[in-house]
Order: sequence, then C-alpha cells, then structure tokens
Amino acid sequence: MIYLYGALIGIVSGVASGLFGVGGGIVMVPAMVLLLKLDIKTAVGTSLVVIIPTALTGALKHHDLGHVNWRMAVALIPTAMIGGFIGSWLTKPLPAADLKRAFGAFLILVGARLLMFR
Repeated sequence: MIYLYGALIGIVSGVASGLFGVGGGIVMVPAMVLLLKLDIKTAVGTSLVVIIPTALTGALKHHDLGHVNWRMAVALIPTAMIGGFIGSWLTKPLPAADLKRAFGAFLILVGARLLMFR
C-alpha cells in the first residue's frame, strides 16, 4: 500500500508542479505526512529531493512552450538558493509540531489570498 500511495503522491505532485509551479510543498509534504506517516522534517527533505527532476522536467517543457522569463529566473536563483539553505537550517531548532502548524497556517493564508483576490 505504501508504494501505491507513493505513486499517487508522485503523479498528483507532478501534475501540480507542471500546472501550477507547486507540488513539493503543497502536495507532497502534506500527503507524505498524512498517508505515509513521515514526520514533517523528513517529508520536507524527501520532497525537495523528488522535486529536482520534477521541476527540471516541467521547466524544460515550459521553456519549449515559451513560458519562461529567463532574466527573472537568473535574478531569482541566487537568492532562492540562499533562502532554501536558510529555511532548511531553520528546521533543526524548530520542533516538528511547530513547523507543522506554521506550514498549515501558510497553506491557509496562501489559499485564502488566491481565492479572494484577483
């Protein structure tokens, strides 16, 4: 059953990644915590590893479709990498329960913003 859940998580997160630019954090992390019973820190780390080839595949297809602003991408990459390092480092001192609550609140806020504002 774990492999079936894993396959379902993979396909849903891949579609979400290609369609919306999300998948790792928004789909994979909650699914791995709820369905696979991983702790949130392991789910986050696993998601980041899985999202590398997923993001690369989606990025290449979006490039083919002409949907990539390369100047913006190049400008964002360095600071996004620094932010990724800092965010990963911050998981060590944060208790998993607090991280889980913060992640849930983040999802609710982003979801509400997307639903209510143009």
